[in-house]
Amino acid sequence: MNDTLYIQLDANVEVHHPHVYLQDIAKMSCTNPKLLNRLRVLPVIHLDPQKPGRYVMSVMDLIELIRQKSPDLTITPIGETTFIITYEKAAPQHLLFRYVKIAAVCLASFFGAAFSIMTFNTDADVGTLFSQIYTQVTGKSSSGFTILEISYSVGLGLGVLFFFNHFGHMKITSDPTPMQVQMRKYEDDVNLTIVEEISRKNANQENTRHFPS
Repeated sequence: MNDTLYIQLDANVEVHHPHVYLQDIAKMSCTNPKLLNRLRVLPVIHLDPQKPGRYVMSVMDLIELIRQKSPDLTITPIGETTFIITYEKAAPQHLLFRYVKIAAVCLASFFGAAFSIMTFNTDADVGTLFSQIYTQVTGKSSSGFTILEISYSVGLGLGVLFFFNHFGHMKITSDPTPMQVQMRKYEDDVNLTIVEEISRKNANQENTRHFPS
């Protein structure tokens, strides 16, 4: 009786070293413990240490590698059929930097929520809101062109750039832009619609053939 290997894959797996082994990207269970231990250290891919990023692989690639080591092994894949290996260099953990990031996120969340509530209470009249805040803090009337308006305008522009993740042909990160994500969703919806329309048309033709009017 042949041994059976069950292999489970997630959609995205993060690794921190360029030499990727099977145990780094998959959860496995096998009826042969000795064989399982050998497969855990099976090399899957060797990445360029100087090129962190995302690499796409298929479960068929893994099955082919495993077959080379154990031709008689029965392989049962579970989970994703195509997955992403996200390679990031292991960075030293700086405790102070981590606390600074946590504090920055907390402050941004606090002031962002406060700004949203105040804007809601003024019926989204940001100009009036800035004028009231400036007058309360400084005791002077706002000219409409203060540090509040300037920082808001600059921050709004930077926020749009970071959200759309590109400026011209230059991308800020390697992640797909929101526009690319939406276009991919649209393409998937179109493909699904085409398949369903053809299936429905074939079903109608089949019914017409069997039950002519």
